[in-house]
Amino acid sequence: MNGFEINKIIAAIIFTVLVVFGIDKFTDLLFQVEKPKEAAYVVEAPAVKTASSSSDSGSFNVKDFLALGDIEHGKNVFKKCTACHVVAKGGKNKIGPVLYGVLGRKSGAISDYKYSKALAAHGKVWSYEEMNGYLLKPTAHIKGTKMAFAGLKKEKDRASVILYMNSQSDNPLAKP
Repeated sequence: MNGFEINKIIAAIIFTVLVVFGIDKFTDLLFQVEKPKEAAYVVEAPAVKTASSSSDSGSFNVKDFLALGDIEHGKNVFKKCTACHVVAKGGKNKIGPVLYGVLGRKSGAISDYKYSKALAAHGKVWSYEEMNGYLLKPTAHIKGTKMAFAGLKKEKDRASVILYMNSQSDNPLAKP
């Protein structure tokens, strides 16, 4: 292959690119589409209650919330958590800390687990309300937590998991 043939190939490639971009620009000029001022339809996101916003307003009722769940359902939902957590007595830390006896315990309290700075500094006791807020969306409830779980959106799932975790303790919290 000589230099003249290589020049023809390169020129053909450049010409093709220019034609493709030229057609794109020409069609943009030919067919001008104006965006509508209003959307044709509006998708409204459902309102999600968080523990912090509902407890601040005084409308969060722990008793009614826990009545939504049951321990067996919680055991099934907790299977989502077993990739990172163990809830059995004497269990070992995995990616996340052991959750045996977590309700009623201060956050960041397991000495042989390296918590995120945010969770270690959180310093609150895992109550029903606190756990509900955390399980709804961990990263929003405790900014800077390293727990990369999206959260449990259904109240029944959260209530059931909380009841299940509470049952996995030597000193479970009393139901309100």
